[in-house]
Amino acid sequence: MTNPNSPIDFFSSISDPRVERTQKHSLESILFISLCAVICGAEGWNVMEDYGNAKIDWLKKFLHLPNGIPSHDTFNRVISALDPKEMNDSFVAWTKSIAELTDGEVVAIDGKCMRGSSDEGTGTS
Repeated sequence: MTNPNSPIDFFSSISDPRVERTQKHSLESILFISLCAVICGAEGWNVMEDYGNAKIDWLKKFLHLPNGIPSHDTFNRVISALDPKEMNDSFVAWTKSIAELTDGEVVAIDGKCMRGSSDEGTGTS
C-alpha cells in the first residue's frame, strides 16, 4: 500500500503528453525524481539526471526503474510538455496534504537545522 501523502499518488493524475510508444520511463518516475532533485538543490536538467544516478538505489525503493534514470533531455522534454495548471494543481494538493499531516507546523527540508548551519543569533542561514 502506498503512502496517501506520497507525491507519486498526486502526480498520477497528471496527463502524460507523450505518445505511448515513446514512454521509456513512467511520468510518475520523472516527476518524483525531479521533485527530489529540486528539493536537494538541483537547478537544471543535467543536475536532475546526475542526482538520479547518484541516488538510484534509494529511488528504487519507491519507483520501478527498468530503464534506469531518465536522461537530462528526457527531463527537459517531458516537463516542458506538461500542462502547467495540472502540474500546479497536483503540487498544491500534495503540499496541502503534507500541511494537514504536520498540523500546519513548519518542516525544514533543506537540512540546515540538522547540519547546525543556521545562525541562531540572527535567525538566518
